[in-house]
Amino acid sequence: MSLAGHSWRYWPRFWARFLRRRLPTSLWGRSLLIIILPVFLMQVAVTWAFFDAHWQTVTARLSEGLAGEIAWAVESYRDDPSPSNLATIADRAERSMQLSIALQEGRTLPDSRDSSVFGVVDRTLDVALDSRLDDPFWFSTTSYPAYVDIQVQLPQGVLRIIAPRERAVATQGHIFVLWLTLATVLLMSVAILFIRNQVRAIERLAEAAEDFGRGIDAPRFRPSGAREVRSAARAFMDMRERIQRHIEQRTVLLASVSHDLRTPLTRLRLELALADQTKRTRAMQGDLDEMEHMIDEYLAFARGEAGEASQSVDLKALLEAIGAQVRKRGAKVDILAPEPSLEARIRPLAFRRALTNLAGNAADHGGRVRLSLRRAGDGDGVEIAVEDDGPGIPEAQHEDAFRPFSRLDDARNQNTKGVGLGLAIARDVARSHGGDITLGASDLGGLKAVIRLPG
Repeated sequence: MSLAGHSWRYWPRFWARFLRRRLPTSLWGRSLLIIILPVFLMQVAVTWAFFDAHWQTVTARLSEGLAGEIAWAVESYRDDPSPSNLATIADRAERSMQLSIALQEGRTLPDSRDSSVFGVVDRTLDVALDSRLDDPFWFSTTSYPAYVDIQVQLPQGVLRIIAPRERAVATQGHIFVLWLTLATVLLMSVAILFIRNQVRAIERLAEAAEDFGRGIDAPRFRPSGAREVRSAARAFMDMRERIQRHIEQRTVLLASVSHDLRTPLTRLRLELALADQTKRTRAMQGDLDEMEHMIDEYLAFARGEAGEASQSVDLKALLEAIGAQVRKRGAKVDILAPEPSLEARIRPLAFRRALTNLAGNAADHGGRVRLSLRRAGDGDGVEIAVEDDGPGIPEAQHEDAFRPFSRLDDARNQNTKGVGLGLAIARDVARSHGGDITLGASDLGGLKAVIRLPG
């Protein structure tokens, strides 16, 4: 295929990408564009049609009529250049044509003149006078606001004619434009008001869905807006109720399972406590401890603290409390929080459990742990980093580490007593708050886990 063929195929895609980058991305902006663009194009078309087909035509005819009257006055004076004839011509022109005519003897035409803002007015009048007059002439449409000054060079001097502006120009064009503009502003204001109401209903639905995803109850949310938006809102409310009912049923089931499993474990623990303490009984006691820990991990992962209410929490105080827990495990803990106080709306128990899992993993695989808190780089939200000086996790296995029940290789001696749910629980909690967790390399030499929460 030729180069020209490739070019023709490329340009449509180029303009499509160009428009996608320039067009508004929000529903509010695109709705406004849908209203404003057609109205603007209609205004341009109507205004152009008015000035081209009506205003210019009327102005041309008025200029031709005025030029004809001026030509009559010049020819009449040329036939009898006496003062009495000039007085008669001037009197008739004043009474019948609203023209003021005077002879300035010995004068010549001005050398220059100012052009009108609307150049079409000067061009139209110049064409009309040039077609009717054989003598040199000069005119000005700007010397007087309400009049047109026309001067014709004659042997006796300059014959000056002052004519009302409406005799040469259609002066009502601005009124048409004014009414058209006022009508456009009124229609667009009404359209913007209605569009805003509809878009606001969709925004409220989106806010309610986001709050529900972050565990924040929105009891005041009510369906509003157009019929389709109300239908979507009612469907969302029904879905929210079904999910909440499912969570409640699952929580009750898990509580029953927890009770049923813990009862035999408690009996076994009591029997082992009463039995002779031997190497075998101590091994069985360790197995019971591991089983109880595994039950706690399973239930925490399935439950996810979904029923907990959100509240505003001082994150620096939370980090200090978790740091104190980690120090009890023998790790050296550094806390970096430049700002005196950073608060976020979270579910305290769930979020504390997520941070505890991350800090506990860091303490298990390294001797030094760093907990840092700062605002996000774009200023929207906060970031909490948990770092250690352990062996770390290869970048290729970062996503695998978040999978439930995942056990990685021996690089970090992973999950010596756990079940592979620590990172999965932490990410589930972070995402339920509208954020996420990412893994990376730490300056300490080990792993760096960063929790980002939205503002």
